[in-house]
Amino acid sequence: MTGTAVIIPAKDEADRIGATVTAALGLPGVDLVVVVDDGSTDQTGRVAKAAGARVVRHSRNRGKAAAMESGAEVVSLFDGDSPRHLLFLDADLGETARTAEPLIEPVMAGEADMTIAVFANRVKLGGHGFVVKLAREGIERATGWAPSQPLNGQRCLTRAAFEAAQPLAHGFGVETALTIDLLRKGFRVREVEVEMAHRATGTDWRAQLHRARQFRDVARALLVRR
Repeated sequence: MTGTAVIIPAKDEADRIGATVTAALGLPGVDLVVVVDDGSTDQTGRVAKAAGARVVRHSRNRGKAAAMESGAEVVSLFDGDSPRHLLFLDADLGETARTAEPLIEPVMAGEADMTIAVFANRVKLGGHGFVVKLAREGIERATGWAPSQPLNGQRCLTRAAFEAAQPLAHGFGVETALTIDLLRKGFRVREVEVEMAHRATGTDWRAQLHRARQFRDVARALLVRR
């Protein structure tokens, strides 16, 4: 039976990556966890390795899409005749990553080509929803489907679906583009409610800059898919 590999892009997440890796390794059917240390300046890679992950490091920050691609490439080195499904998780989930099993099940059962998490318990974020609205409306215009959490990075997909979406959109536009590209190519995409939770984001200048970058990358991804 096809197994599942977990890929975790991470930058400066030494405080949470250990718990995330440990939780991911406990998921049914998961036999490989790959952490992509995307130019961290802390001990993210070392902590992830100590927790049991295979770690690949980018010497400089290359962005989420590049980290996802690097992780998938590492998984392919361990795949046999039946490529593993790919479960992408964010590094800051901590122990809540243990609730990711509902994302895996429809893909394992052949009922979906990609699942997208819907967080049942939403953390209050510091933004005003501009990026989410941009992504949701853009996906709906392109495909006719309006996901409730279009930017959620917790996704499980088949290797075939991942390869069909290559090349991935740049940076934070990757989730929006992934959804559009797979739906347009006839792949089955489903949202699944899970009990995971992120660290709350703030309203300081760093958080605002992050959201500005998100908006830019999502807008770029939508523009080339008009």
